Amino acid sequence: MAHHTHFDDVITSFGIDKFTLSLFGSLLTDLVCQSGPSSWPSQLYAQSAIYPMAHSAAQDVFPIIPGDTDYRMFSQDYGNIPSLDIIFLLGGYYYHTSFDTVDKLLYALHLLFWYKIIAIPGSMQARGENFLSVLKGFTNSSKLRSAQERNSLEAANDYDDERAVFFDYLTWFLVLYSKRVARVLHSGPIVLFLAMPLILCFLDSGRRSWFTTFCDLMKGMMLHASGFILAILCPVAFSIARLFFSGCAMSWFARPYLAYMMFIPCSLLGLLIPRAIWSSLPPSLDASNLEKSKEALSDEARFWGAFGLYAVITQAYTAAGLSGGFLAFLISASMLLAWIFFCLSVKFYGHQTLRSKISYIIPLVPYLIYGVYFGAFLIQFLIEKTGMVGAVPPPYGYYVPDVLVAAVIGLVTSWCFGPLVPVLGWWLARSSILKFLLHITVVAMAVSSQFFPYSNLAPKRLVFQHTVVTTDGSKIMDSNYHFAVVDSNSLNFLFKHSPEVAKQLQIGSDFSLGTANKSQLHDWVALFPVSHLFSGSLKFPASNHELLKQYQRFPHLYNSKPATVSGDGSRRVHLELSLGDSKEVWVTVLNITGPLSSWSFADNKIPAPEVISEGPASFICRLSGSSHETWTFWLEASSSENLRVDVAVLDQALVDETEKLKGLFPDWVDVTAYTGFLSSYVF
Repeated sequence: MAHHTHFDDVITSFGIDKFTLSLFGSLLTDLVCQSGPSSWPSQLYAQSAIYPMAHSAAQDVFPIIPGDTDYRMFSQDYGNIPSLDIIFLLGGYYYHTSFDTVDKLLYALHLLFWYKIIAIPGSMQARGENFLSVLKGFTNSSKLRSAQERNSLEAANDYDDERAVFFDYLTWFLVLYSKRVARVLHSGPIVLFLAMPLILCFLDSGRRSWFTTFCDLMKGMMLHASGFILAILCPVAFSIARLFFSGCAMSWFARPYLAYMMFIPCSLLGLLIPRAIWSSLPPSLDASNLEKSKEALSDEARFWGAFGLYAVITQAYTAAGLSGGFLAFLISASMLLAWIFFCLSVKFYGHQTLRSKISYIIPLVPYLIYGVYFGAFLIQFLIEKTGMVGAVPPPYGYYVPDVLVAAVIGLVTSWCFGPLVPVLGWWLARSSILKFLLHITVVAMAVSSQFFPYSNLAPKRLVFQHTVVTTDGSKIMDSNYHFAVVDSNSLNFLFKHSPEVAKQLQIGSDFSLGTANKSQLHDWVALFPVSHLFSGSLKFPASNHELLKQYQRFPHLYNSKPATVSGDGSRRVHLELSLGDSKEVWVTVLNITGPLSSWSFADNKIPAPEVISEGPASFICRLSGSSHETWTFWLEASSSENLRVDVAVLDQALVDETEKLKGLFPDWVDVTAYTGFLSSYVF
């Protein structure tokens, strides 16, 4: 695709290096999600930001998300320019919708009141202060260099191209260290875990075998790992079971607290099930020889097993070169500190006393607060994005959002409560508590099924295209209404709850997606590549009377002068594209099929071919310009074989009949409506 400008991004250029602000949302929390290619942009952010909020773990996820952002263009694909990618984290409910208005800032304040209390006074003012401070830091930095200076430093091996590991603590301060330091620091927990059998053997004056002790610790690790996995699988299983009895998916979408009510209790249930089944991990050693109780040896094996699991996760992240290992490292470090306090208190107060348990919890409090803080933002971000991630084909697509949210809530629950289980599990894994958690889960699922998934603050997104197929720039060959949704509740759900629309489209009670007319992917080429998010889109016949009244000329592609043939057999076709009487053109897309070898766009370089609707490979070019403009360009074919050009013009203007149909949708639906003019040519 020969268009690399991401219209969602606002980029501020300093002439040499770049600072990129990508508006992924509209609320008041900005997050540094990517930094690079060197570490100094993140170091500068740590020094300059008044309210720092950054997580290098996001760097492990964002590269796999399709889309061309300015950060990716300048720092990776084309420029190798040190950059920061900062996004507005929340507000995804109405990001790129008609609901994204100034009055939503009041809702933002309501939604983020707890966040403000913790960290950010002044909301919008704070965002401006943060951005301005970082902006000044960039412009005044002594490390700001031109591309030539960076290249010379790279040639002299004096340029640090290594990215950093960083994370903020409640936006109070930012912790940052290089990956070189991380490789050493993050290896500490696994080294300690492997050495622990020898240390315990030494502390007990050799009365235990290091191998037997190691086996006990591995038992504890397997037990904690099973709880960790069940904490994720239990919410997933309950979410699937709920959908069998519910009339719609994503019942938690407009009310995230329903997701917490449903999935946190069953996640805790899964986390505690192994402890309930194996209430006492039988030690391989004779406790009487060690002057320790079986409970003490059991808790010791459980603790070091859990510690070892987080150490292994930390090491796995580090070995893979990822940046998210800091979270597992924090868990390991916090657990180690808590265990030291616990062991000291046991000597004074006993093993199963309340004071000794509290002495274990208190050192974990800073981490527990951070885990909830980090996890809450992650879950809210995910819930908001499920309304726009695309419709996965049935039958599995119906379950994907619920399963994904359930799994992430289970993961967050396990990393928040997991460190408590080795010591507090004896109290928490009682049958009465497990039954209580199960009852809460069942009641919460029954209650959540009674709620409608959408509201005007969390709308369902609908793409509505009035498709007009034209020929010769003046004739209409076909006219249809095309509809597509981008979440798991299908068009059948939408029409069921939009009776006026169903009546207008003559949809009866016997309507079925299986028998309805399906849209094809090439019908949505004007929105490429967003069209890949659509699945199960439908089309309905539309009248063309008003179109003929308002449009005398339609978009049309024609030869501007005769084709020229070079000595090597290549053929250059000279074309001119008129946009006709279109009024508010947002984009024009050329889908070119055939032996294309060059064109007059993008420095004469053609992009990688794309495949649309399982057809032949083609080349996509997106043109942005005003409706009155005429595009003149050439295409070069490597042989005498014909070039086929499909033209799609997206005009945001609607005829009255289409505008009326758009207005029939309920207020909980955000309709992105436009007129799409399609035409095909062979040269």
